[in-house]
Amino acid sequence: MSNNAQTPLRFTTQQAFASRLTLATLTGRPLRISQIRPSSLTSPGLAPHEISLLRLLEAVTNGSAIEISYTGTILEYRPGLITGSAPGSGASGGVIRHEVAASCTRGVSYFLIPLCLLAPFSKAPMNVLFTGPGVITSATPAGDMSADTVRTAILPLYAQFGISNNIELRILRRSNPGPRGKGGAGEVQLVFGHQVRLPTTLHLLNPGRVKKIRGVAYCSGVPASNNARMIEAARGVLNSMTADTYIFSDVSSAPFHPTAGQASESVKTKVGIGFGLSLVAESSTGCLYSADVVSPPSGGIPPEDLGEQCAHQLLESVSVGGTVSSTAASTILTLMAMSSEDVGRVQVGRNLISGEQIICLGRDMKMFGLSGWGFREATDSSNDMVISVVGKGVSNVSKKIT
Repeated sequence: MSNNAQTPLRFTTQQAFASRLTLATLTGRPLRISQIRPSSLTSPGLAPHEISLLRLLEAVTNGSAIEISYTGTILEYRPGLITGSAPGSGASGGVIRHEVAASCTRGVSYFLIPLCLLAPFSKAPMNVLFTGPGVITSATPAGDMSADTVRTAILPLYAQFGISNNIELRILRRSNPGPRGKGGAGEVQLVFGHQVRLPTTLHLLNPGRVKKIRGVAYCSGVPASNNARMIEAARGVLNSMTADTYIFSDVSSAPFHPTAGQASESVKTKVGIGFGLSLVAESSTGCLYSADVVSPPSGGIPPEDLGEQCAHQLLESVSVGGTVSSTAASTILTLMAMSSEDVGRVQVGRNLISGEQIICLGRDMKMFGLSGWGFREATDSSNDMVISVVGKGVSNVSKKIT
């Protein structure tokens, strides 16, 4: 639990907003973020998806204190104990229902990834239902991955840390970005029932060779032939890489939502219309590489182009090298820093560690009192680098010693 006497760590701008809040909650360190979009003339301060994330953190913790300035450009956050869906913590029937506003432009994965990082250190199992007019289950133009990629490429990585039981992500209603990238009216439920005192130390140094490719082609409110056209185009690129390629097709109707500005709630329109593709490649050593594409809200791109684009993105992700993809690197490195007090090692592509997101994550971890990273070249013939991380040993205080 956080110590209210601690001086908040100071950050500026909204960069890495979700990551910093996650690290603050895991370590119990308060933070203060200033200069959040101060020069914006139309929408200064916190964005709707950032407000929604703060509400979610408040729901899954006990004792958190959140203070926002009048203009919304300054935030002070003092984290509490991670309780999950414990009785008496706001959960109804063991499920926390989180409503996402229609003005949200980020995909549901923006909330799922921080929540999955907090769940292993929770007092009780985490069971959260994301609902409301702003839930987008597909990938988004803002760069969020789809809920399918979280389910197939992010959650399986937790098994590397000894966290694998009672974990499930259910996509109850699919949706795509609506006009101007907003809305969607999807529905997703995350069940994370494996809590540990400490994650095990990770040693992931052998990328192996890609042995199979799996994927999901999804469409909502459009003809099912769009899925078949995406699959055929993607397989035309991937079949030369491996014959073990299977892409599942999921067709659903578009959800109805009350029209904004109408006096009567009986006037409803279809929202979340579109199609997309999620691909995951698995190597012989269990390493995962992913790619995501989605049709833009304005339309105009044929399914064949999206299928080929996603396949080439997957090949590019594999060509970067290493044992983790860029989409999963932050999750892996955060869990390594929170694991037992031993040196964990992971092999990554040389281009991955030079990315802005990874550099920012390393600096933030240092500020929150976590260990710095060590770098060395891989011993194999690849051009990869090996990152060494000493676990901090920040245990789950709610987990009884057995």
